[in-house]
Amino acid sequence: MQGAQRNSLRLLQWMMVASLTLPIALFAIASTISYTSTKDIADREIERTLDVAHEHALKVFETIDRSLSELNEVVRGLPDEIIRAREAALHRRLKRLTDSLPQLKSAWIFDADGKALVNSLVSPPPELRFADRDYFYAHVDQTIGTFIGMPLTPRPPYQGARFFGMSRRRDTDDGSFIGVIQASVLPEYFESFYARIGSDPGSFFAMGRTDGVVLAHFPRLDRDLRLDPGGPVGREIAAHPTRGLMTIAWPSDGIERRIGYRRVAEYPIYVSAGLETAAIRARWFATIGQHLVFGIPATALLFLLLAFAFRRTQHLQMEAAKRREAEEALKHSQRLEALGQLTGGVAHDFNNLLTVIRASVDLLNRPQLSEERRQRYITAIADAVARAAKLTSQLLAFARRQTLKPEVFDVGERLQSLHDMLATLLGPAIEIAMRLPAEPCLVNADASQFETALINMATNARDAMQGKGRISFTVKAATTIPDTLAQVSHSHIPGSLGFVGVIVSDTGVGIPAARLGRIFEPFFTTKQVGHGTGLGLSQVFGFARQSGGEVTVTSEVGQGSTFSLYLPRVPADLLPQRQAPNTAPAVAGSGMSVLLVEDNIELANFAADGLTALGYSITLVDNAADALAELVVDADRFDVVFSDIVMPGMTGLDLARAIRDRGIGVPVVLTTGYSQALSQESSLGFDLVQKPYTIEELSRVLHRAARPRRVRDGAAE
Repeated sequence: MQGAQRNSLRLLQWMMVASLTLPIALFAIASTISYTSTKDIADREIERTLDVAHEHALKVFETIDRSLSELNEVVRGLPDEIIRAREAALHRRLKRLTDSLPQLKSAWIFDADGKALVNSLVSPPPELRFADRDYFYAHVDQTIGTFIGMPLTPRPPYQGARFFGMSRRRDTDDGSFIGVIQASVLPEYFESFYARIGSDPGSFFAMGRTDGVVLAHFPRLDRDLRLDPGGPVGREIAAHPTRGLMTIAWPSDGIERRIGYRRVAEYPIYVSAGLETAAIRARWFATIGQHLVFGIPATALLFLLLAFAFRRTQHLQMEAAKRREAEEALKHSQRLEALGQLTGGVAHDFNNLLTVIRASVDLLNRPQLSEERRQRYITAIADAVARAAKLTSQLLAFARRQTLKPEVFDVGERLQSLHDMLATLLGPAIEIAMRLPAEPCLVNADASQFETALINMATNARDAMQGKGRISFTVKAATTIPDTLAQVSHSHIPGSLGFVGVIVSDTGVGIPAARLGRIFEPFFTTKQVGHGTGLGLSQVFGFARQSGGEVTVTSEVGQGSTFSLYLPRVPADLLPQRQAPNTAPAVAGSGMSVLLVEDNIELANFAADGLTALGYSITLVDNAADALAELVVDADRFDVVFSDIVMPGMTGLDLARAIRDRGIGVPVVLTTGYSQALSQESSLGFDLVQKPYTIEELSRVLHRAARPRRVRDGAAE
């Protein structure tokens, strides 16, 4: 005993020495790791901020470019005399354009001599020539597409902030130069945006042309800046022309910064975002200071505790008991950790899919691409989108917020069609028995989710039997649902014929009574780590509840388990006739008029361009209120309304209700990717197109939903 005590004392003495030396060593290692981590975190923040700045710049330039193209189409083929004659109307149009785009200061239409035919500022414009401006003379001798000029000061009598021009050439059908269409873009619009997103100390942003001319800068400069192509910044960009990260002393003020840059699509523009290296070091010092604030008292306390450890060993058991209590208290936080793991996995999967899409798009942009490779890249994009849509659908099912696609089908017939697939899934060592009713048992539910639920229950039974045993599937009619673990009564639903029960029984190990109350919880699993996610039975539970049914379980250890899925039964006359697979080609519009309501401009343009190419006549509005106003004025103009559901203010569902309540005889087709309101209220009897959709699928749904043309034409007469 005494020898053991001496050994314990010697051990405590070594521990006291280690209590000082080890924290010092750990602090040195932690400081090194923290410095590297701080720089990595800063780089990721710069990349994320750069993503925002790049997306903002791309949308701004694309919007202006599209506006210039539209203006060019408006005046294409019009002699200067006619344009001058219509100057008042064109002035109002240009003014509406600049008023709607805060990034624009003004818009102009010039003749071949550089004189303003129309502008958005004054009507009529003064007799001034602007042929010496870069946005004009750049187009005189050649066709160069969209030109982005240098920062300029307004020419008297015009006043206001500095600007840079975006312009396009006006030419005749034979290519002769007849003038320029130009928009004056405000650098301060970009600088104000950078000020909003660059709230961190030391934040930096710049936007410039590929020749080194800086168009916008944050912090703002009181002078023009042009970077030397042969300087450090120019050499770095020349080495990596698309994107990159660099640490460099910025020429405008000599401050060293960590800067990321990226080219804006096909435009000769770069955007950059960064942080001062001094700010990054300040973060590291703050982190190290926190370590010291907590580390020094902790080290001193540890040393004192070890000094008195010999006299306080009797408290170790008490501390161990407290530790066990703390471990019990942490069990609730493990669910949050599991949710974090799921989020990380989903982010990983989506990033993989986005990488495939981005790489395929980049490869499609390569010149002289063979048709076989082009088709392969297009197929890769389509497959990645389909996998992403499937992943989103699974997550929504687990969250019990999936927008279901109900259809009427025979449960027994559907289960019989799954027999071969279940046999392959379960393996040859498991016997499958099916007891199906003679009469049809029809339900109105999502067939795909129903099949997924059956597969999840079958897989759960297979694992419980360790790959060997017997599974029986029974389909029967039921008037009520037995009491469930959640104590929810579904014994009576108005208009229901009762329920159809699908009973899945196995000869597995069974489930302990203490665990029965948790088996439908997301992420709860009794399997070993890496062998189960705990999401399968959660999907079954979510599908049953969303479909107006229930799932119950009975089990006894050593005697197997029985899962019963109940879905509301519907009458036989609701069973639709079999339809051909949904693989038909797109349906030509033949002038069919569609009122398209979509607040996302990119998605709206995609749908409008695709439908226009098929011969549909598209009227595009970005909110439901304006759409309703169009219908109130002249509903006979339109054959069908196609509206997104989730929009600010009045939603697509609100618009559909208003159209129906006011007796407007235009059919409505809705679309959504996820809507909790829709998952609770269904589509209220309106046709629904699930995002993501194809133009072919959309054309078929619109053609099927649109009112007959002769009815509309007759009403118009």
